[in-house]
Amino acid sequence: MNITGSAVLLTVDDPPASSLFFTTHLGFREVLVSEEAIHLSRDDAATDLVVLRSEAEPHALWRQPDSRREVLVSFTVTGLATEYERLRRDGARIVAPLRQEPWGEWTLRLADPNGVVIQLMEWIPPAGA
Repeated sequence: MNITGSAVLLTVDDPPASSLFFTTHLGFREVLVSEEAIHLSRDDAATDLVVLRSEAEPHALWRQPDSRREVLVSFTVTGLATEYERLRRDGARIVAPLRQEPWGEWTLRLADPNGVVIQLMEWIPPAGA
């Protein structure tokens, strides 16, 4: 098997609000826009995102009764400290500020207007490691 792409489907109340968040703060672009879904992509190796309107009748293969759960979308990035400052200046909703875990991983969590949590992370070995 050769995987040539990937996408995460997010069911939200307001797809345009999520799209605006991802295009404004995280460099995604809209690839396909319909009344019920917006497909977002980037030119790098990031996973595509599809934000679906929660009232929309999803394709039968996607539908799981009562499956609405919280989701965390995680992206590994470079230059996280610089991105953190930019996101703060731009007014992005930061729900967990930049911090370093004991094992060396730096993390930051944001939330879009629909409550989707986005984790940005960068591996920077701790001093002496």
